[in-house]
Amino acid sequence: MANLKEIRNRISSIGSTMKITSAMKMVSAAKLKKAQDAISEMRPYANKLTELLQNLSASLEGNAGGVYSTEREVSKVLIVPITSNRGLCGGFNSNVIKKTRLTKSSFANAEVHLLTIGKKGDELLAKTFEVIDNKNEVFDALTFENVAEIAEQLMELFAEGTYDRIELIYNSFKNAGTQVVMVEQFLPIVSQKDEDSDNNAVDYIFEPSKQEIVSQLIPKSLKTQLFKAIRDSFASEHGARMTAMHKATDNATELRDDLNLQYNQARQAAITNEILEIGGGAAALEA
Repeated sequence: MANLKEIRNRISSIGSTMKITSAMKMVSAAKLKKAQDAISEMRPYANKLTELLQNLSASLEGNAGGVYSTEREVSKVLIVPITSNRGLCGGFNSNVIKKTRLTKSSFANAEVHLLTIGKKGDELLAKTFEVIDNKNEVFDALTFENVAEIAEQLMELFAEGTYDRIELIYNSFKNAGTQVVMVEQFLPIVSQKDEDSDNNAVDYIFEPSKQEIVSQLIPKSLKTQLFKAIRDSFASEHGARMTAMHKATDNATELRDDLNLQYNQARQAAITNEILEIGGGAAALEA
């Protein structure tokens, strides 16, 4: 059994750790509220924009999306994994990294490259993948304008034929304790036509033409899709970190209680030994 000084030092160390994890939990909880409100407000707009684009595209003949909806033989793939710049958020980053590796294996006959968003993914995936670029700084100022620049780069890479498929991998925010890893095809645009498309189509009055409206909507829709994915990931990060720090605080509390019990037992044993030694010494003197 460790001596009393060692146990006291461990209790003090765990107490300091509890203060840190508890503070990090409160910070993440405050940031989560803001991030959650942002993604909740954005989703209806993004979904409506997608719905509008799908209705317009379904009513057009041929390749409505132009170059961005062109299906090509998949020989080169670009995957965009979205992770965080910081750790201590449970399985948040590792889940995206694992899904990235699984997605790569699904393109067995294609050359796969990465464009990473988030330092944690960049650091680990660069060891086994060819990373053409990283956009880790986007989290320093998460605005639509900054994300739009990344989307424009991806659109240009696809339009030039550098890549035949671009995939997004990120954590979708459900609640503070639940994040779902999503794999979304960014380019080419996925056709949403189905058997009921004629019945579900909305009758719009167009000014100017449908083709011109679609040509303007597609770039905006793609930028919005990427911005929503990064916003989703950002909210998920804080939810995952808050949950992880909550569990860490609970574990530290349990360990501290066990050490306090161990300390009290060791202290009581030491007192009992001293009493026995005093009693033994007194008996020896009387003899």
